[in-house]
Amino acid sequence: MTNETVDAADRLKIGPRENVNYPIVMKYCGHCSMPIEYCEYYPEYDKCKDWLERHLPDDFERLKIEEEQAAADGTEDDKKRQKRGGKGLLRVKKKEDVPKKICVSRAARGKKKSVTVVTGLSTFEIDLKVAAKFFGTKFACGSSVTGDDEIVIQGDVKDELFDVIPEKWPEIDEDVIEDLGDQKR
Repeated sequence: MTNETVDAADRLKIGPRENVNYPIVMKYCGHCSMPIEYCEYYPEYDKCKDWLERHLPDDFERLKIEEEQAAADGTEDDKKRQKRGGKGLLRVKKKEDVPKKICVSRAARGKKKSVTVVTGLSTFEIDLKVAAKFFGTKFACGSSVTGDDEIVIQGDVKDELFDVIPEKWPEIDEDVIEDLGDQKR
C-alpha cells in the first residue's frame, strides 16, 4: 500500500479523531445566524463584524488575523464573495418615511362571503407572518400574507380588529387604524 491509500484510510476512519476536543462547539453569529466562519459570505458582513467584536472578541481577533494574512497573500476579497444567487442578492430595503397608518377593509368573495384586508402593519415593524398566524388563531379562520404589506383574513372580522390590534401590539394606537369600508380587490 502506498502512502496515499494509508492517508485516505486514516481520513475516512470512523470514530473520534486525535487532537480534536469533543463535543465540537459551533459558534453562531447573532446578526446573520450562520456559523461565524461563514459571516464573510453574508451581504451585511460589516454588521456581522460589529456583532462579533461586541459579543465574541476572541473569535473576532482570530478572524481579523486570518483576513490580514489572506490580504498579505494576495487573495482578493472579490473572489471569496458570492456574486449571484442565494443570499448574495439580498437587497436591504431602505426605510421610507411612510406615515404610520393601518387600513382595514372588507372585500367581497363570491356572493355571500367576504374577506378582511389589513394593510400598514409593516410600518410598525411587525412581522406579517406572525401577525397572520395570530389573526388565524384568534378568529379561528384562514389568514395569509398576500402582498408586500397586506394580510387577508377569511371572514368579516373588521369590527373586532379595532380592539384586537391595539391589545396585541400596545405601540399601535386605535386612532391610527382607519376603516376603508367595503372595497373591491
